[in-house]
Amino acid sequence: MRALFVISAMFALLSCSDDGSSLTAPSRRTGSSSGSSGSSGSSGEDDGSSGGVTASGGTLHELCFNTINEYRNTKGLPPLTRWTAGESCADSEAKTDAETNRPHGAFPRCGEFAQNECPGNPGKPETNIPQCLKLMWAEGPGGGHYENMASTKWKQAACGVFVTSSGAVWCVQNFK
Repeated sequence: MRALFVISAMFALLSCSDDGSSLTAPSRRTGSSSGSSGSSGSSGEDDGSSGGVTASGGTLHELCFNTINEYRNTKGLPPLTRWTAGESCADSEAKTDAETNRPHGAFPRCGEFAQNECPGNPGKPETNIPQCLKLMWAEGPGGGHYENMASTKWKQAACGVFVTSSGAVWCVQNFK
């Protein structure tokens, strides 16, 4: 139980939707080692928005999107359609939020109706993103992140990823 509390206290997770509601869960962090993807940008930040490639050869966008649909499948929910046209915009939202250190600061710039965000968690993105989504899903009914991930109102999802030069992973999940 203590280990669960420590894990729960380690990720800062936030959820926003177009109805103006938001939910802030306890601040949480992972114990993963630092890592990054992409190349350095002029701001000194890593341009992790490249969608980096995972060890299995997929992109971070695919990993995020597929993980959401895997959780939906456990409840018999229809899969979301991947909103690939929204991914570069979602990347830019993650980057803006990282630069301003303000989760959901760019919401709803991409035309999304709801957004979850994993703000600035350290660790390898291919480990960090699934861990963050797992915690969001674990909130269950009534939890804002879970509600966004499980909603049948949303038909599409786009993930955006940005990794700072210090290895902080910012990942937005946009729903429409």
